[in-house]
Amino acid sequence: MLLAVGAVLAASSAIAHGDEHHDAAHGKPGDPAKVSRSIEIDMSDAMRFTPATITARKGETIRFVVKNSGKVKHEMVLGSIKELKEHAALMLKFPEMEHANPNQLSVDPGKTGEMIWQFTKAGAFDFACLQPGHFEAGMRGKIAVK
Repeated sequence: MLLAVGAVLAASSAIAHGDEHHDAAHGKPGDPAKVSRSIEIDMSDAMRFTPATITARKGETIRFVVKNSGKVKHEMVLGSIKELKEHAALMLKFPEMEHANPNQLSVDPGKTGEMIWQFTKAGAFDFACLQPGHFEAGMRGKIAVK
């Protein structure tokens, strides 16, 4: 009985995520009053983002308007490729995991969501959909911050 309770608690702590520390090298949550532009991104059941390549300026705050034109849940998660690969593997184990971090946006089919992000450092960064199997199917993109 105690082992079963321990297993449930371990699983629930993995599923209720949102407090872990991500590599913030790519930026931080942006101030809505300082948005310099909006970028519309479409997520489709073809497992693609459109556009899949974005260019930003260091210090720029962008409002991502993210539409799910598909029939299944999709998400946009900003991070390093290492973080995204690790998180995608975790999502395969816990497919019902909900996201609560400011660098993660889940969007139900036919809906639109927004994420405001400030890019604080120059470099090449990544984004992906981490719903089970989507990352592996190629649902990812690149952000070049100059």
